[in-house]
Amino acid sequence: MPHLGIILATYLGACVEWVEAFTIVLAVALSIGWASAATAAGAALLVLAGMTLTGTALLAYIPDFAWVQGIIAAFLILFGLRWLAKAIARGAGLKPLHDEVAQFNAVRANKGLSDHHAAWLIAFNGTLLEGLEVWLIVVALGVQSHHALPVAGAAIAALLTVIAVGALLHKPLARVPENALKFIVGGALLAFGSFWMLQALGYVWPLGDGALPALAAFYLLGGLGLIALLRRRVGVAA
Repeated sequence: MPHLGIILATYLGACVEWVEAFTIVLAVALSIGWASAATAAGAALLVLAGMTLTGTALLAYIPDFAWVQGIIAAFLILFGLRWLAKAIARGAGLKPLHDEVAQFNAVRANKGLSDHHAAWLIAFNGTLLEGLEVWLIVVALGVQSHHALPVAGAAIAALLTVIAVGALLHKPLARVPENALKFIVGGALLAFGSFWMLQALGYVWPLGDGALPALAAFYLLGGLGLIALLRRRVGVAA
C-alpha cells in the first residue's frame, strides 16, 4: 500500500534528523543539565508542531489543483535528490560519512556552552534546524497523500524511539546507519515526487500506485550502480 511506504519513509527520515538533534541536546545537557536542555528541545518541538499544524491546514485548504500537486512533487524530487546524492557521494568515498561522535565533540567544544543562555539557544536552534527537514517531509507527504495524521504519527514515533534509545545509552547514537537510511529515504522521496509530478502533468500510470515500488527500485538500484562506478573511479585515481 502506498501510504505504508509513505509512513515508513517518514519514520526513517525522521529518525536520521532526530538522531542528529539528540547529539546536540546531549552535548548541551552535559553543560547546563538535562532539565534546561530538554526545555530548549521541547520549545523547538512545540514550534515545529505549530508549523506542522499550520502548514498542513493551509495546504489542505487549497483546492486539489494539479499545479499544487506539481509544486509539492517538485519539492519532493529536489529534497530526495539532495539526500540520495549525498548518500551516493558518501557511499562512494567522495565525502566522509557523517560522524555523530565528531559532531558531539564539536558542540562540546563550543565556547557558548559556558553561558547558560547561549547553551540553551544552541540546544533550541539545533533541534529546530534538524527538525525543519522532518517538518518539510511530514507536510509534503502528509498533505499530498491525504494521510497527514499517520505521517505526523510516524515522525513522532521516530522521535520517541530516538529519545528512548538515547536515554538508555546516554551517548551519541553513532551506530545508527544514517547514510543507508538517507539513501533509502532519498530514493523513496524521488519515487513519490516523480509519480505525483507526472500525474500533475496529466500522465496516467499504467500500473497505478503499483508503479511506486518500481520507481523506488529504479532510483535505489541506479544509486547502487553509481556508488560502484564511482568507487572504481576513485580507486583508479588513487
